[in-house]
This record gives sequence, C-alpha cells and structure tokens, in this order.
Amino acid sequence: MTGPKILTDIPALQRHRARADALFLQEAAADEVQDRLMMVNRSFTAPAVVTPFSKVWTPRLPNAVICADSDRLDLSEGAHDLVIHAMGLHWANDPVGQLIQCSRALKPDGMLIVAGLGGQTLEQLRSCLGQAEIALTGGLSPRIAPMGEIRDLGALLQRAGLALPVADSLTLTVEYRDAWHLMRDLRAMGESNALHDRHRTPARRALFEETSRLYTAHYATAEDRVPATFEMVFLTGWAPDESQQKPLRPGSARQRLADALAVPETPLRD
Repeated sequence: MTGPKILTDIPALQRHRARADALFLQEAAADEVQDRLMMVNRSFTAPAVVTPFSKVWTPRLPNAVICADSDRLDLSEGAHDLVIHAMGLHWANDPVGQLIQCSRALKPDGMLIVAGLGGQTLEQLRSCLGQAEIALTGGLSPRIAPMGEIRDLGALLQRAGLALPVADSLTLTVEYRDAWHLMRDLRAMGESNALHDRHRTPARRALFEETSRLYTAHYATAEDRVPATFEMVFLTGWAPDESQQKPLRPGSARQRLADALAVPETPLRD
C-alpha cells in the first residue's frame, strides 16, 4: 500500500523562500484580506496567520500568532477566532488537511480566510514552457506547481467542515520586459520550481530561450512587453455554531413565490 503522493520538495521550497525579497504578491494578498476583514462586522481578538513571510503580516496584525505552513500546523485547537492561510496552499502536500487543521484551530463561529493562487496563474508561462519543451525534448516535465480552479478550491471548505463557504477571485496582470525577467522575479518571490518530481539537473538554456521567443511571439503587447497573469483566490468559511443562520427545510415555506411577486401562477402541463 502506497502513501499519498508527495507534491512538494519541502527543503527546496524552504531554501527558495529564504532567498525571497520580492513579496509584492504577498503584500497584495494581505491588502485584500484586510479589505475583506473591514467588511465583517466583527472584532477579532485572537487571530493566527499561516504564512512563511511573517514580515508581511506582523505590521498588519501585531497580535496574531504566526505559524509556518508546514505539513503539521503549529496551531492550538479552538484557540483562535480568526485564522488566515496566506498564499501557500498551492505548495501543500495535503491541501484539505491544511484546511482541516485551520478549522480545528477556530473557536465556534470563528472565521477562516484563505488567500491563494488559482488555476489561471502563469497560464502564459505554462503554455510557452510546455510548447518549448515538447519541441526540444519530445516530452514534458513538472515545472510549475499545480493550482486549483476556484470551484474546486471552494469545495475544499465544505470538506474541511466549514459553514457558509464563499469563494471569489481577483486577477492581477503584471507586465515584464520578457520571459527572462518574469522567471527572475519568480525566483525572487520564492516561487521557483520546488516540485518533488522535478528534474534535478539544470535545464538546457535552449529551453528558456525558446520559451522566451514563444512568449514574445504569442503575448507581447504594443509596448513590446509581456503579461503574466496571477489569479488570486479568496476562500471564506466559518466554524459551525448554533448562532449562525441556517437554510430552511425544503417545503417549509409559508407563502407561494407567485404571491410574493404578485404575478399569476401558471401550472405546468403533465
């Protein structure tokens, strides 16, 4: 019997993150989360943030517990009225397990916010890298972490036992001089290839030269720059509590919809 498939080489990911100095995506996610918190009519007194980049979050939530996004989260059960999982779910070997651990760390009626990267992220680079590698080697190898579609990510909240789940997304488009500058920026973000099944020998320079050529040919703007898409997905759920609103039982309505809308009701034919 085999265990679960390992997605991420954790030591490699930690090395990449230790060198990261371009955190604009992390900052953008933190700003968006703060905007969402301002729309919630609630004061949170015991927050926690799951993130490898404490310097992004400590100025915003100085009283928050900061927890690294390791496979086993260092969070106490039932200790927090707010948990934020920030921009690391796409590297998790067990995404559902991460959310279950966050859920268990919440007090009743506590709130979980997940900020992550969605499936449209780096769609241009994925396409060009794939075309270039097939042309040069006749095959494909793992180079960019898989990222879930918003519908699938939203479903994870229910699997984690959270109530009132909501998912929405924001697309950021960043322009670069060429694909070389984009890939250099990804290294500076700590987002270069840390997949467990990646090739461990350096890729040929010809691969990246062809990727850059294809990127410019297919996507260059009128200003001779190339766009890179980052789809940021935000998931919100609540720890179940008796005080929360619940849907009515089917068939329990006391008024017909036609009466409420003041329109005639037309029966369907058999």
